[in-house]
Formats: sequence, structure tokens, C-alpha cells
Amino acid sequence: MAAQRTSSLVSPATITISSGGKGEGVTNRRSMGPSSPATGRSFSTTNPTSPISGKLSSGGGRRYSTAEEAESTEFVRYTVQIPATPDHHLSSVAPESVPFPERSYISGTLFTGGFNCITRGHVINSSADSPRVLNHAGVLCRTIGCDGEPFFDRSKQPPCECGFTICKDCYLECNSNGGKCPGCKEPYRLSEEEDLESETEGCLPLTSMADFGMGRRLSMMKSVKGPADFDHNRWLFETKGTYGYGNAVWPKDGNGDGGGAGGFKGFEEPPNFSARNRRPLTRKVCVSQAIISPYRLLIVIRLVALGFFLAWRIRHPNNDAIWLWAMSITCELWFAFSWLLDQLPKLCPVNRATDLSVLKERFESPSLRNPKGRSDLPGIDVFVSTADPEKEPPLVTANTVLSILAVNYPVEKLACYVSDDGGSLLTFEALAETASFAKVWVPFCRKHEIEPRNPEAYFSQTRDFLKNKVRHDFVRERRRVKREYDEFKVRINSLPDSIRRRSDAYNAHEELRAKKKHEEMGERLTEPVKVPKAIWMSDGSHWPGTWSSAETEHSRGDHAGIIQAMLAPPNSEPLTGTEANENGLINTTTVDIRLPMLVYVSREKRPGYDHNKKAGAMNALVRTSAIMSNGPFILNLDCDHYIYNSQAMREGMCFMLDSGGDRVCFVQFPQRFEGIDPNDRYANHNLVFFDVTMRAMDGLQGPMYVGTGCIFRRTALYGFSPPRATEHRGWLGRRKIKLFLRKPTMGKKTDRVEAENNEEEEDDDIESSSLLPKKFGNSAILTASIPVAEYQGRLLQDLSGVHQGRPAGSLAVPREPLDASTVAEAISVISCFYEEKTEWGRRVGWIYGSVTEDVVTGYRMHNRGWRSVYCVTKKDAFRGTAPINLTDRLHQVLRWATGSVEIFFSRNNALFASRRMKLLQRVSYFNAGMYPFTSIFLLVYCILPAVSLFSGQFIVKSLNVPFLIFLLVITITLCLLALLEIKWSGITLHEWWRNEQFWVIGGTSAHPAAVLQGLLKVIAGVDISFTLTTKPASDENDDEFAELYLVKWSFLMVPPITIMMVNMIAIAVGFVRTVYSEFPRWSKLLGGSFFSFWVLCHLYPFAKGLMGRRGKMPTIVFVWSGLISIVLSLMWVYISPPAGGKNEYMNF
Repeated sequence: MAAQRTSSLVSPATITISSGGKGEGVTNRRSMGPSSPATGRSFSTTNPTSPISGKLSSGGGRRYSTAEEAESTEFVRYTVQIPATPDHHLSSVAPESVPFPERSYISGTLFTGGFNCITRGHVINSSADSPRVLNHAGVLCRTIGCDGEPFFDRSKQPPCECGFTICKDCYLECNSNGGKCPGCKEPYRLSEEEDLESETEGCLPLTSMADFGMGRRLSMMKSVKGPADFDHNRWLFETKGTYGYGNAVWPKDGNGDGGGAGGFKGFEEPPNFSARNRRPLTRKVCVSQAIISPYRLLIVIRLVALGFFLAWRIRHPNNDAIWLWAMSITCELWFAFSWLLDQLPKLCPVNRATDLSVLKERFESPSLRNPKGRSDLPGIDVFVSTADPEKEPPLVTANTVLSILAVNYPVEKLACYVSDDGGSLLTFEALAETASFAKVWVPFCRKHEIEPRNPEAYFSQTRDFLKNKVRHDFVRERRRVKREYDEFKVRINSLPDSIRRRSDAYNAHEELRAKKKHEEMGERLTEPVKVPKAIWMSDGSHWPGTWSSAETEHSRGDHAGIIQAMLAPPNSEPLTGTEANENGLINTTTVDIRLPMLVYVSREKRPGYDHNKKAGAMNALVRTSAIMSNGPFILNLDCDHYIYNSQAMREGMCFMLDSGGDRVCFVQFPQRFEGIDPNDRYANHNLVFFDVTMRAMDGLQGPMYVGTGCIFRRTALYGFSPPRATEHRGWLGRRKIKLFLRKPTMGKKTDRVEAENNEEEEDDDIESSSLLPKKFGNSAILTASIPVAEYQGRLLQDLSGVHQGRPAGSLAVPREPLDASTVAEAISVISCFYEEKTEWGRRVGWIYGSVTEDVVTGYRMHNRGWRSVYCVTKKDAFRGTAPINLTDRLHQVLRWATGSVEIFFSRNNALFASRRMKLLQRVSYFNAGMYPFTSIFLLVYCILPAVSLFSGQFIVKSLNVPFLIFLLVITITLCLLALLEIKWSGITLHEWWRNEQFWVIGGTSAHPAAVLQGLLKVIAGVDISFTLTTKPASDENDDEFAELYLVKWSFLMVPPITIMMVNMIAIAVGFVRTVYSEFPRWSKLLGGSFFSFWVLCHLYPFAKGLMGRRGKMPTIVFVWSGLISIVLSLMWVYISPPAGGKNEYMNF
């Protein structure tokens, strides 16, 4: 097919798709052959080196990238916009005048598609004022779909005389396909080919997916042994700087002078490569026995005291108020049971530490299999989720993305995916601005070791920014970057108005065109012409996502899937920049200026489909990343949680790659928050949970997943079991049975150990190709990526006790460049119908069916036998924001509690856990689903003191000695347990007390509503919907804690207000009755007043929140004034009753 010649900078190429047959159950084949003759990066499936060579279409009947269709049902013709290249230039432009590309074709193309619609590739013109990053000689590889570093011969000239620049990988591929230059179509010179072969002869060979029978090339080692004709001496000579590896002697600095003590003369002893594998990456630090032993003893003492107290209470009822006694003893029994469930998992808390120097030595140092010392760390795909740019400001998301791009992890092993579940153009253009600013911010962070690497957080610090800075150009470059960031914020803030004005102008132009067209056709217009109010991109085309007018196929629940690679995958070799000039703000001649891959993803949404909220969006990212980068590990972050410690990923990977790490499904980091008021009025830091409960669970089977700041093993998310597990049988699970769930080999059927043919083992087998499409869908590329992700996530085989490891250096290889067909496949897996008849959301990925999908997802992994790890770093790994407003905080707690109720009434209840989960781990998960039901008993117990004061009765006949002794012992042991928890967890007494206060506030407001909503969903099938928690954007002009004093009425406030008012009135009535009684009963007044005061003390932060800002007079003050007036009036009537009615009133 010949390409159509036009005078524009972008020319169309016509492509034909053969349907291959009709009928149900037939998978259509696609044949994509563009007019561009460039080899190595074409769409043609006949190319044997294509990543999808011979692969079937992932969706039956799906059509790729069409702009116009033929009438034939057998063939579909469509047009793809292909930019001008040296081998595909326009007739009006000479090849020599074509400018070099500034970015790859993939990173400049917006891909859209979905259900019953066409997958399109829309080329977006890059901004003219964006800074261009140049590599050697200022050029890049000019092959379509590749922006690699060009290859030059010894004379610093391109391989071909025509001057066509090409990278080393593309050059080798061209030689394998005929040896012709893509630019001039002439054969390459033989001498240059020999020069290249001499440089690459010592490289270890790579394997392809053909070795696994799946037909996709992948970057992993085929064998640790070289080819049969491998010349070891020549390899030693060519690898300059690493000479001597594997020899008996080791020259120091390449000269042989000197030598260590005890070594050869003139030489130091050869390095011991096996020693580095014996040093552990992590270590477990147990809590001191001087703290944990008394802590456990106090738990036993309090448990015994509770038993005796409850037994005494049951044997000594209050016959004068049996109803009051029955309610109180019921509540006390439940509180004792709830305390036991909360306390048992805290018996074995642990702390952990990592050694980053060992990680660097083991995975980033030169070795026999990795002579150049390239990073052998596995890849990480980072997921950032956002849904509404109004509640989650784009500037907050942009700062989070910038902190990810600047993290201290190998650039070529990192990829960032941003999920925009709202399909907003505002988020898309903000991310494009972020990618542009990252070219300045990331090199600046690397050069000067900036911490934290969130620009908003860094420039807002009040501490001295010059501390430990020694470079003379730091102040100058910081000033320039600060100015650039201020301009970046202005551009982000102006995007909504810019998009609106642009869209209004284009829509007005469309209306004029439509009106003119009607006039030309001679039609008489009786009413104005209606044109859809579209949202327009900057290049004058319709935005395929959500429009503000909510037109058909452009609303929040109805729009196409969108993928845009904002930053293409980087090269494998470091790339230095240029000196500071008008284009570059900082001197980057000694800094690696490469950026990780950045991808914008908005999954397809259509009416009639359940999109499963955040869990569905995360699963769409899992499938997209598997096709585009396939990192064996996944880090997920909320849009308001940024990376505060640039070493956080490395610390998390220490647990994944250390001995025994192949059984770790995820590494959870604690959540830390900024912007919280100094007194932490509503316990937003939640330190009792993150520093006490989670540390204690780490000593069992691992902490639960809490939704953000977590590094996952991809194969664990896919629903596979760990390679080894333990079943706990017998009484209290004391009898342990070891299980080996992973077959010992991969890809060699003759060496496999035959297992029993049961369904569970077949599901656990990663190589069961017959089951993978049923579980993961009909994408062949996605299915082929699963065993590769499992292999790349393995431990090193040099570690002791590792039977299924990978060889060292197997991941120190370049990543394949993206091509259009790969992105088109990624579009297909985010369609709204892809998950039908698969196990996504049921066994694979994030689990559906609960508003707290994070807890359910972690529970499923633990239930399969996986372990998790809690990583508490010395410097906070991540930081985020939390709602400091009372109403927002209550609604957040309501959402969490409702999810727990859903878990309790589902098959995810820990009562139905498998034998692979430890007993105390079951107790912890059972408590996580049961705690909202405690609110029912808490409401009753908070009303009982007031009822006692009103009625003149008490829960016991009298405050005798046994009751007071039991009460004193229970209270003292509780206080001592709190002090010891504070000691081994590191929190403060103030934080512990704030947590206790908000436990009562939430238990009397949000938790009862959650129980009611959960019961309505289970019994009546009423669906539960929640709104997003508003993420505050920083504003230097406003009060930092303005939200704290804002009073927003909610129905959740009714129960706590009622409890406070009833107890206040009861105290007044009880006091007056006792004072004016002929026979005052001070013991009953003291007992009732003590418990009422206990309730009011816990609800004090709630009352303070209702009063609003000090110095203002909110409406609630007038309400309180009226209630207090009523109370005073009642007291006056009680003291001075009307004449003739005193005796009757006093009897009350």
C-alpha cells in the first residue's frame, strides 16, 4: 500500500485488516502493514522480530486504528497518521531538510478506543517551546518508534554514508533483515558491521518468548553460559575497566602496584563474589524482653481480672433495676470480647531494618555475569490513581508524579502510570505540563541530592536549605528552578480557564460553520443551530474523554479508553546533558538526564457496565502495565501521597529480594500525613493503628494492605500462590505442614514434577497455558507476560536455599522500545467488556464487592499462604494529606466502617479462612470486620450513666469494696498496657489519648451508620455510594487550618450531640435530687456522674469542633445557648416547684 503524499507534516498510511471469518468463537486475525518501509519498527505481523509476531487479536472482531472504513465486510481499510521521517518524507520536503525528532512516535501519539469503537492513533504536535534534550551529536535514532542513542563508528560518523543515524539495536536488526540502511536503502559497509560485532561479541545472549512457546521477545537471560565459540580472553580485553574478573589475581587500579596485607605482591586478593550473597539485606529487630515480657504478663492479668469481674457482676445482679443491670452486663461482656480480639494479635510485635549498601553491592556492582555493572534490580511500575480534578487538584497529582520521576531507582527500571478515572482534559494537560517540567526538576534533584523530591514540599520547607550543600552553583540553580516551578504552577492553575476559552472559541466557530452550511443548502433556519458543546485539545481536535456538557460518549460514565505515553521508555545507557544556556536552566554535563516512562491512562466506560470504582481502575492499570513495561513489582499511591524519601523503593525491594522474599506478596509502608493541626484533634495521624497494630501484625503473617504506599509482587496480584506455604492444623494450629506449590522448573516439560490433578494446583501453576486465558482474558500478549514477570521477580540463584532463582545479571539488559501495536493492545485490555467471563476482581487483581477493596485484596493474598512485611523507615517513606474537617473525617471513617461490615457479611470473613492463615492472623482480620458492631453497645453504654442519674438507680446495688477493687485493677492494668505500648511502638501519650477519644466519637457517630448501611445492603440490596474525600491544595494566602474550624452539618453529628446533652442534663438533675433529698445517696450520684464525665471527656474534641473558630459566633452556639437555658429552667422548676405540686414532683 502506497502512502498518500501530502504537504502537511503528518501523512496518512492506509492499512487493511482481514476479518478472517465470521461466527461466534472465531478469533479474528489482524494484518497491519503500514506504508512506511522502515525495518524493525513496523506494524507488520509478518516481521519475525515483531513483539507480536504471529499473535492473535486480543478481542474478537476488534478493529485497530481506523479513520475511514470500506463497505466490504471482509476487509476494513483505515488511515493512521504517521509523522514524517527520513525514510517516509513528503514530496515537498527534501530528506535532508526534515528536522530530527525530539521524541518518539509513541510518546507523541494519543491512543483511544473501546467497545464497538475504533482504536485510533492521534499524533499530537509537540510544544515548540519545550526544551529539547540532546544526546551525542544532538540527534536520536531516526527509526520510527525508537529514540535510542545513535551508534557511531570509530571516526564518529553514522554507519551509512547517507548520514542516517541509527541506534545499535536497530542497526543489528537491519543487518539481520538484509543489511540495508532504512534511509538510502543501500547495504551497510561490511567493515562497520565487523566493528559492531567485535563490540557485541562478548555480550551474553538474550532469549525470546519463542523459547517459552509464546512468540514474544522479552528481555531476560537465556543462559548464564556463553555461546560455544565464546572467546573469554577477548571478552576480558574488550570490557575495559573491569579487567581481571575471574582471574587468580586482581590488579589494583589496573597497574599492579601496591597490594593489601596478606595478598600477592603488587596485587590485592580477588573479590569474593559469593560473600556478597551471604550478607542479608534485612534483619528483624525484636522488641526488648524487658518491655514485651511485662506487656504479655499484664495482658494475662487483665484478662483474669476481667473474668473475675464479669463473674462477680453476673452473680450479684441489682434486683431494684434489673433492666439497667442486664443492659450494662451485656455491654461489658461485649467490650471484654472486643478487647481480647484487639489485644491477642499484639503479642509478638517486631521491628525491621534494611541495609541499602548490600543491595547496591549485590545488584549494581560489576560481576562475572554483569561486567559493566548495570543495574540488575527488577522493574517497578508505579500506579497513581485520581478520579476528579475538582476534589483532587491537578497540582497535587503533578507533585506526586514529579516525586516518582525523581526517585532514586534505576531510570530504565521505572515506569509511572497515572489513572484518570474521570477522563478529564484538565488532568491530561496538567500531566503534559508535568512531563515538561520534569526535564528540569529531575536533573536538579539528582545533581544536588534534593530531599524531598516533591517541589511543593521542598520549596515550602522552613529549615535552612543550604545545609550540607557544597556545590557553588546550587544557590543560582535553585533560584532558577524555583522560578520555573512558580511559572509551572501558574500554568497549571490557568489550565481550566484556558481549556474553557479554547473550547468556547472552537464551539463558536463550529456553530458558524454549521449555520453557513445550512444557508448554502438553502434551508431556512427557524431556530438557532445546535452544536455539541465539545471540549477541544490544543491542536484543534475533540477531546475523546469527558466533556463538561456530558454529551453521548463524552460523559463520566460513557467515554472511550485513552492511553498517552507522555515520556517514552529511556535508553539503557546514561545520558548526560549540556551546560546552562537559554534552553537549559542548570548545568547537566555530569548528570543523567533520562526520565522514566510516564503514561496517562483513562479506561473506557460505557452505560450498563459496572466499572467497580477504584478497584476496577487499578486492575486496568495492572493489565496496561503488563503489556507496556511488565515490571515484576507494583507500587500504588494515591494522588495526594508523594514519595518523601527517595530511597523508599530500594528499602522495600530489600524485603522482596532477600532470602525468603519470594514468599512476600507485598511490602506495606506506614501512612504519614502533612497539614494536620498540631493538637491532632481528630486523630488524623492514626498512629495507634500504624505504629502499634501494624507492627504487631508484622510479627504474625504480615500487616494488612491499607490502600496506598504498598509495593506488590505482580504474580501475587495475579492470584497465584507462593512457591512455599504452611498449613496450620490441629488444636490452635500447632501442627504445621509444609507445602511446595511451585513446580521446580519452568518451560521444561520433561523435568516437571507431576502433581495431583486437582483444581487448586492447576490454578497455582503459572505455566498452565490452558487456564491463563480463562482467568486473565483473551489478550495473548498479557498472557505471555505472566511467566516473564514471575521469572524477573525471582530471587538470585546464588542465595543459599534458593531452588528456583534467576542468574545474576539476567535483568541488566535494555528494555524493548514501545511500538504502536503494543499500545493498541493496551487499549484493548482497558475496554469496558474485557473483564467479562474472566476472574478479574474475583480472584485476580484488586477484589471487587467492597468499598474497602484494599483490605479484601490483602486478605485474599494472606489466605493463599503469602506473607507481607511492614517497612518503617527512619525517614518517612511517603507523605500525604488527610481531612482535618470534622464532617469530612466522619465520612471517611464511615466509608472504612461500612467496608468492614461488608467484609463481615461476605465470604471474606476470617471465620472462613483457609488453613494457610495463622490463627492470630485470623483473629486480627476477624476484628477488622467486626469492630463497627461494637458501636451498638457503646451507644447504649454512653446513655446508661444518664439513665442511672435520671432514675436514681445504678448498675450495682452499691459501690461496695469488691466492685471498687475490680474496677481499680482493670483501670490500672489498662493504663500500664497503654504505657508499655507507647514504649515499644514509639508513639506519645498524647497521641494514644487522641486515639481513645476519637474511638468514642467514631463509635457513636459513623460506626452505627455503617452497621445500618451494611445491613441494608445485605438484607435489602441497597447499594452504597460514597463521594471522594476532598484533597486540599496548598494556598499560601489562606489559613493552613481553615478547614479545621469549618462547621458542615451532617446527620452523623446527631447521636454524639444527643449523648452529650443528655449526660449534661442528667448530671444536673442527679446533683439537685441528691442535694435536696431527705436521704441523699451520694454513692449512686458519684457512680453515675463518674461515667457521665468519662463520656463527656471522650467527646470533648467533637464538642470543640462544633464551636467553630475562636472569636466567631457560629450557629451552633445559639443552639447550645437554647439547650442550656432549657436545662437551667428545668433545674429551677425542680428546686422551686409550683405550689401544691412539690410532694409529687419530689417523688420523681
